[in-house]
Amino acid sequence: MSKNFFNNLNENLEALKSAGLFKSERIITSRQSGNISVLPGNNVLNFCANNYLGLADDAELIEAGKNALDKKGYGMASVRFICGTQDVHKELELKISEFLGMEDTILYSSCFDANTG
Repeated sequence: MSKNFFNNLNENLEALKSAGLFKSERIITSRQSGNISVLPGNNVLNFCANNYLGLADDAELIEAGKNALDKKGYGMASVRFICGTQDVHKELELKISEFLGMEDTILYSSCFDANTG
């Protein structure tokens, strides 16, 4: 690639930094919660996580997750339409349907999938 292209990229990055708009990577060294530890050793309030219910560091859920890992391993290693659906997916979908009083439920693996339909 041309030197002009890289110079242009560097100029744009410097402009973002000068304007206070450059986002540096934050290294988190603690569990997710409302208060997290980040390098180089600061504690900050965490307003940006999807941990709306504060369950990311719940001891009971962590233990349940460990038990699930022992029984089922670490996921499907692919999406459902390629590898298939595990029985735990169907069990959870049924429980959610019953809880909501709905005919059926389908799990999505990410917020993005759920929001795009």
